[in-house]
Amino acid sequence: MPDDMARPLIRERAGGSRHLEASMMTPSTLLIGILGTGDFSRSLARRLVASGYQVMVGSRTPARFTALFPEEAEVTSQMEAANQADLLFVAVYPEHHSTLVHLKPALAGKTLVDVSNGLQIKQEGPSNAQQLADLFPESYVVKGFNTISAWTLQAGPRDGSRQVFLCSDDQNAKSSVMQLCRRMGFIPVDMGLLSSSLEIENLPLYLFPSWRTPIICALALFVFFYLYNSVRDVLHPYVTAKKNNLYKLPIEIVNITFPCVALVMLSLVYLPGLIAAFLQLWWGTKYNRFPNWLDHWLIQRKQFGLCSFLCAVLHAIYSLCLPMRKSARFQLINKAYEQVNAGHPDSWVGEEVWRMELYLSVGIMALGLLSLLAVTSLPSVANTVNWREFTFVQSTLGYCALSMATLHTLIFGWNRAFLSAQYYFYMPPTFLLVLILPLAVLLGRVALFLPCVGHRLGQIRRGWEKSRHIRFILPDDDCRNGLENVSNV
Repeated sequence: MPDDMARPLIRERAGGSRHLEASMMTPSTLLIGILGTGDFSRSLARRLVASGYQVMVGSRTPARFTALFPEEAEVTSQMEAANQADLLFVAVYPEHHSTLVHLKPALAGKTLVDVSNGLQIKQEGPSNAQQLADLFPESYVVKGFNTISAWTLQAGPRDGSRQVFLCSDDQNAKSSVMQLCRRMGFIPVDMGLLSSSLEIENLPLYLFPSWRTPIICALALFVFFYLYNSVRDVLHPYVTAKKNNLYKLPIEIVNITFPCVALVMLSLVYLPGLIAAFLQLWWGTKYNRFPNWLDHWLIQRKQFGLCSFLCAVLHAIYSLCLPMRKSARFQLINKAYEQVNAGHPDSWVGEEVWRMELYLSVGIMALGLLSLLAVTSLPSVANTVNWREFTFVQSTLGYCALSMATLHTLIFGWNRAFLSAQYYFYMPPTFLLVLILPLAVLLGRVALFLPCVGHRLGQIRRGWEKSRHIRFILPDDDCRNGLENVSNV
């Protein structure tokens, strides 16, 4: 019985005491090993030395790479680095992990940080880190630093991403690496167990996953409106009057197309919020899950808005360049000669002057509001405002920007929608097609702003359900904030 009581309840793995001691060491006494001599290894060694750590680099040919590393870092053999270091970074390609098997006795009980990445996105495991853990079952494998580039390590966290995603099956090993991250100036993010390593390894391989749909949508709209405008302004004059207007394709047609795309994309920013609001009104509850397509659409509203802002800026730049064209100068000279020959030197048309003044003024205001929305969407700016301020800018001012952009298009069209001569090939003017979606969005927003609709939607978003017999009264303060509360999903 005394022998049973003296037996430890939890058996430590081999080298467990040394592993605990390593996690409690100070940076000046902790010896960091790096297995590998590539670009990432050299950058990592410089950052570790600058952070006050002792660094030992293990190489198969130490004499060849000594001059490439800082003088404070010792370049030695892989075996010596494995024996001496308390924590090691495995900075070799995953297909070469098997070449380190002879170091297994020396690495037993030590923490190994796998920094490798795959060549393509994997949907199923095992990950590189899990394969490394299978090769070294007596070591503590931590996945991390694979999302940090060599340039970020050299320049420091100020010029790159500061987050380092970490995961491991051993909490002590992960804690020691997290402490090392903080010492290097990075922010560790705990991703849980080593089973999350596959997700971490896939992170650097994604190519704008949240931008794919907005970019495809913007390109599709651009192609559609470009071809539509080309048929109206280039093909129609050639068919009817044998007039060659091909010179309009590089600048003028593009300049007409960009605002069309910008306004439709801006409408697509606020349309999913309206759809979600009407679905909640239809269901009578906020606890039903939105369809997957609507979920993805809501998540990608920022990208849709930035694409809209880009098209609006390009439209402004192209518009400023219009007077610089040779064709514009020739047209101006010809128009002047025609007026002089006709005996009407004064070509002032008050209606056209007012239309153009209003058109430019409203357009500048719309671009200014879009710029404010784009700046506020930046994480560095969004983190400095509270949720109410962010909502006011993105929702209230966002709808103001949409209203201004719609008014800008209406003034551009003026009375041309009612002139039969503007329907080339029986095709309506482009601005009529563009106005369909933003006007529908603005009308839907006005419908939600009605007291009877907005009050019910506010109740639903505070937990009221139509299917349950619960008396629910919305506070008076929220009733006065319908413009902000209704539009947020």
